[in-house]
Amino acid sequence: MSSFYEMSVEVSGYDPAKVAEIQAAAEQEWPFDDWWRAGDENDSAATMHASGQNSLCGGESEEEFTERLSLAIWRANGGYCHVSVDATYLENLPFETHELDEADYARLIQDDHNSSTGDAQT
Repeated sequence: MSSFYEMSVEVSGYDPAKVAEIQAAAEQEWPFDDWWRAGDENDSAATMHASGQNSLCGGESEEEFTERLSLAIWRANGGYCHVSVDATYLENLPFETHELDEADYARLIQDDHNSSTGDAQT
């Protein structure tokens, strides 16, 4: 069984010379796109961010995914760096339903008519 997720990753404390390798390794584990970086590229406090949507398969948990992704990033980095994953389960998000009735229709049509003819009500 698979579960549809959006995963966002933040990586910091990495070797600036390994940016391309880290991004490629992460993309082997998840379809991350639109990488962006905050901070000077040679700054040890710089961070890389990306997100992407896909399915966790085979009963893999969010924690297991984080371990798999972190290991790939650490290998590409040649050592430890901070990896943070935000996992958003997309199959059962909270939502609100909004509906309009005939009274809303009449009000909105009247307002639209008045604004297009310049006869705004006060």
